[in-house]
Amino acid sequence: MKLSFRTWVSVVTIVLIVLLIVLSRAELVQAWELLGRVDLRILALFIPLLLISNYAAAEMIFSYLKQNKLMTKIKPLTQLRISLEMNFANHALPSGGVSGASYIAWRLNKLGVPMSKTTIALAVRFVVGFAAFLSLLALAIIFVTVDGAINRWIILVSAGIATLMIGATVAAIYFIRSEQRIRTAANWMTRAADFLTHKVTRGRKISKVKSQRIETYLLKVREDYLVLMQNKHSLLKPFIWGVIFTLAEVGMFWVAFWALGTQVNPAPILIAYGVATIAGFAVLTPGGSGAYEALMVGFLALAGIAQDIAIAGIVLTRVIILMFVLLVGYVLYQLALVKYGKNDRTDF
Repeated sequence: MKLSFRTWVSVVTIVLIVLLIVLSRAELVQAWELLGRVDLRILALFIPLLLISNYAAAEMIFSYLKQNKLMTKIKPLTQLRISLEMNFANHALPSGGVSGASYIAWRLNKLGVPMSKTTIALAVRFVVGFAAFLSLLALAIIFVTVDGAINRWIILVSAGIATLMIGATVAAIYFIRSEQRIRTAANWMTRAADFLTHKVTRGRKISKVKSQRIETYLLKVREDYLVLMQNKHSLLKPFIWGVIFTLAEVGMFWVAFWALGTQVNPAPILIAYGVATIAGFAVLTPGGSGAYEALMVGFLALAGIAQDIAIAGIVLTRVIILMFVLLVGYVLYQLALVKYGKNDRTDF
């Protein structure tokens, strides 16, 4: 049986994680001892940062929808709740972010937002999120360059991240701008889906995926994109919320190190956060767990931070975030399913 690219990435990642654990046994013991000396008063700053992070993630979507009159007034607590539900779906289901996008499309459809409109709003979120991160990354590169104590390989990695993100954005725009490319993609996606279905069901007769349905959906997304390009000012608010989101996410790691009694330059944390987040899309573990932590630890160690401190800070941050998202998000997610019905899903 042939393994997919993502599966191979996951296998390699797991091997690297095991290797990291074996080689870092002494540092892991020291990190455990460091966790016992956490300053809980400083760690309490996690609470507002967690709430700000989740609220900002929601505002990147909702601010766009509200500006374009695609959604009526929605309470801030409801926005925060939906964001936590989506975050839970992303962390609980290993799908590289697809599960969260699918869930919020279904969730907002219950609030009267067409799924095609939610798709473009999610695209706006990713684009402005990339733009916000790249803006902060440019500042981080400046600080890293000025700081002579930090390994210069960090600059190379930063440039690689920027190139990858810009390339992905340009490719998406190139695809969506052409109606012919969309029609070709719809036909290709249909054939691929039918082929995989035939293999999985071993030739049993089932309803085939309809090319026209996919094409209609993608063309609706294209129409929204063209409208968006005519109203670029509507991206400003989502972009600002993207900056706030990134700062809150990085701030939680910085607070964790502070609570452990170590002051760490935020610039390497920001870059490590970008590396780990991008890798998380390719790894099949829920929320990228394992690979995310290993990459951040390795990167921060490369930046000159003691490995035991890096392990303690990253593990502490990730455990708090995951526990909060999985526990609180699970309750809200289940309440939403009870209210709207588990099987009442509207297709695009």
